[in-house]
Amino acid sequence: MTGAVVLAREMMTQNLVTLSPDLDVFAAIDVLLRKRISGAPVVDFDGSFLGVFSESSCMRVIVNAAYDNLPDAGLMPFVDRQAPTISPDTELLEICQTFLNQATRRLPVLDEGRLVGQISRRDVMRKVNSMARGKQCGRAELLYISALFHDGECVAGRIG
Repeated sequence: MTGAVVLAREMMTQNLVTLSPDLDVFAAIDVLLRKRISGAPVVDFDGSFLGVFSESSCMRVIVNAAYDNLPDAGLMPFVDRQAPTISPDTELLEICQTFLNQATRRLPVLDEGRLVGQISRRDVMRKVNSMARGKQCGRAELLYISALFHDGECVAGRIG
């Protein structure tokens, strides 16, 4: 997209539910259920990102309980420490490509290893929708997001 580069910092959510690595796994599950979220970043006392605890993590807790008869009650054995992350300067199309390549619903945004925000697939959808509405572009142009803007101006009707 020329003229309309959108960065992660412009669409990330900053007010996040986070989990402490000291939490009991069942307390973490309770947080996800009470907050009605599918996952949350795990950060230490100074905000350093440690990983993500998600619904998928909860499935591992259940499987461990079935096979071991007594699951580990600590949170960290179930945290995805290899979760994909992005920086605040990651561009919209790279964010979309990351969502396509990774089986994840959220991308923690890290700045020098510290959690500064998070982007969900829905955040991306909202941003693209607001861009299209602001420029009065039609639905067909969303398929060609790289051609939506030329020098900050909508080119709807001139595509193709």
